[in-house]
Amino acid sequence: MGCHCRPDRSFFIKGRQLPVCARCTGILIGFLIAVITLFFFRADITVLLLMLLPLIIDGAVQRLTHYESNNILRLATGILFGFAATSFFAISVIATFKFGYRLGKALFV
Repeated sequence: MGCHCRPDRSFFIKGRQLPVCARCTGILIGFLIAVITLFFFRADITVLLLMLLPLIIDGAVQRLTHYESNNILRLATGILFGFAATSFFAISVIATFKFGYRLGKALFV
């Protein structure tokens, strides 16, 4: 499933609509922040789980009620979500390689 790109939920720069909505823009920014910061530190799993919640709550409340969030809130929740999701992915890849390395060493020693 791709981005809906609705004009009312997207940012515009110099009169031109960005190719993704505000929430997806935030997710992409969060992804970039995570890729850069993962070289310096890794957030705690509990913190990452909490960072996923604002987008889930905002999206669910918006979907189930007449509430309409604004683009700044969508951007902020997207950044948190993108950072947390990317961090989870990176942590799982690192853990998988470490496990595989230890298993390989144990099997061939």
